[in-house]
Amino acid sequence: MEEFVSRIATNVGVDPALADKAVGMMLGFLQREAADGPAARMIEAIPGASELVAKHDGEDAEGGSVLTGGGVVGFGQQLMNEGLSLGNIAGLANETIAFAKEHAGDELVDEVLNSVPGLPQFA
Repeated sequence: MEEFVSRIATNVGVDPALADKAVGMMLGFLQREAADGPAARMIEAIPGASELVAKHDGEDAEGGSVLTGGGVVGFGQQLMNEGLSLGNIAGLANETIAFAKEHAGDELVDEVLNSVPGLPQFA
């Protein structure tokens, strides 16, 4: 996972610590919002994903809970609150989806993405 986080930091142009947190938050969002079975299988298929989700999911910049909802738009706002621009978020999403597909396969990742209300219009 460290190699992937470094790739994100370089390709998206953000600090490695922010990339680490943002990927954990993104995977956690998918784990929380997507259909349980497919999301769990996807997270399990990505080496280090479970640990990264456990490390960063559920806290915003002030340490408060982000489990209160807000859907896709609310999650995007959380990422912007961390200092990411819309361009950074798009790059992060594209890189994370590509990485997930490398490990979990296109079909499973697409199933996860399509199970999140409102996400297909952004993906």
